Amino acid sequence: MHSIKGESPGKIRPDLRTLLRLITPVFRRYRRRLLIGLLALLGVDFLQLTIPRYLKKGVDALADGSADSHSLLVIGGCILLTAATIAILRFCWRTLIIGFSRRLEKILRNRLFSHILEMDRPFFDRHSTGEIMAHATNDLSAVQMACGMGMVAAADALVMSGAALFFMAHISLSLTLIAIIPMPLLAVCTRILSGKLHKRFDLVQEQFALLTEFARNTMVSIRLIKGYTREQRQIKEFEALGARYVAGNLKVAVIQGLLFPVSTLVGNAGMLLVLYFGGKLVISTTITLGDFVAFITYMYMLIWPMMAVGWVTNLVQRGLTSLTRIYRLLAAEPLLHADVETGTAPQVSSFVFCCRDLHFKYPDGGGNALTGLDLTIGPGVLGVAGRTGSGKSTLCRLLTRQYPVEPGMLFFSGHDVNEYSPAAVRSRISYVSQQPVLFSGTIAENISLADPDASTEEIEQAARLAAVHDEITAMADQYQTRIGERGLRLSGGQKQRIAIARALLADRPVLIIDDALSALDVETEQLVFAGIRTKFQSKTVLIVSHRLKLLSGTDRVIILDQGKIVNQGSHRELLARSSFYQSMAEKQQGRTDA
Repeated sequence: MHSIKGESPGKIRPDLRTLLRLITPVFRRYRRRLLIGLLALLGVDFLQLTIPRYLKKGVDALADGSADSHSLLVIGGCILLTAATIAILRFCWRTLIIGFSRRLEKILRNRLFSHILEMDRPFFDRHSTGEIMAHATNDLSAVQMACGMGMVAAADALVMSGAALFFMAHISLSLTLIAIIPMPLLAVCTRILSGKLHKRFDLVQEQFALLTEFARNTMVSIRLIKGYTREQRQIKEFEALGARYVAGNLKVAVIQGLLFPVSTLVGNAGMLLVLYFGGKLVISTTITLGDFVAFITYMYMLIWPMMAVGWVTNLVQRGLTSLTRIYRLLAAEPLLHADVETGTAPQVSSFVFCCRDLHFKYPDGGGNALTGLDLTIGPGVLGVAGRTGSGKSTLCRLLTRQYPVEPGMLFFSGHDVNEYSPAAVRSRISYVSQQPVLFSGTIAENISLADPDASTEEIEQAARLAAVHDEITAMADQYQTRIGERGLRLSGGQKQRIAIARALLADRPVLIIDDALSALDVETEQLVFAGIRTKFQSKTVLIVSHRLKLLSGTDRVIILDQGKIVNQGSHRELLARSSFYQSMAEKQQGRTDA
């Protein structure tokens, strides 16, 4: 599979062979299952083709007066036995082939999920959650239908049409040629309409992704929407997106609506010709009445493949469109490679980050977020301050390997970070971001995410160090309290302290806190900081904050401005020589006095 680095997914146009390589390994894996299923399907088709022969025999016997109760009973019994065998074989092929399509869907879904988990931050900057969910739902369903019922209908139509034409030609070649006169019209219409169907269905899937993402954002931000009384505006925007999605589906339905009637028209036009010219052949005794009835029955069997052309075309075009969208997602390659030669970070007593003339700009463009940064972050507590947009969070993201850096700019314990997989570096770091990430589960589950095997005592100890234990135990279900999606039932300060407790429980050599104490009052903040000091003695701690009370407890403070270090030193030194630091002190002192 060709990889995509930072390329817009819409620009990738894989050919058919490339797309099929995505699913052919699954076909090879289940080839025996598919072979048995197809044999059962062929058995159904050929048994169906024998029924007109029985009808021909019965009608001819009735026409020439040779029929009796016994012969008709035998013919009826043969038809009944054939129908029962068809039912058994139809159950077999449905179980085997449709079951295969579900397994294919499962394998693709698992592969898609695994691939998404391996992707880096730039990937999620490019793809919305709604878009990814559309791939995992509608697109996979379309591929499953194409490789299940689509494949069955195609094989069924091919066999039935070929066999029906053979038996029709055996009865009367001239009448068969007359019956297929309208078929070129079907081929031309299918060719024209299928191309339009592909484009329109691709647009519908994109609209579905937008609709899904809007609904997800609304549910996640429901408290904010209610707080600003935006309900009616959200409803109108959702209705507008829904209207565009419906309009797109209607355009697809127009194509589908044309495919089926055209197929039916072609089949019925052929039937009309057969009734007229076949009737004349019966009158002239060129063929028997039984032959005519059998021919009509075969003609009805031929109408289904004609109609199936439209249906199969629809399923295949939807499947190929969706497979293309899935391919684009799977072909995306992370900018941070996990398969570097050195698998694990060095086993040393202390971990030190070293930035050497570090430059960085985000993949989506813009100016440098960091410029010429020279910094050593070793054991102890380092404070980071600076104006909004000065590069504080960017520094944290680079240290936690969320974005790639050029070789020779960032070192981890004396080695270039590019020598290690991102997971190897992250496994040594506990990271708490500005917006604490909590999932819908219990408080204990959220804290123990860093260590699923942690005991209850260890979880409670981490919560105590984060100064949130007392508040948890005051809740009705204590640590088993379910907090809702993104911790909706908790205050901002509780969310931050639970995220801190998770990091403390992990007990890794490096702790990075990106302004994750901002929702706490000064007293609680100092309690949490004391817990961090206790847990991370002789380890490396980096704390981004705007509060001088917190920064005063660090060993050293750096001040960033426009991606550069403009000053650094102890709290006292910066109070003496940094105008920015002095300004922060004056403002915070003013708020305290007030």
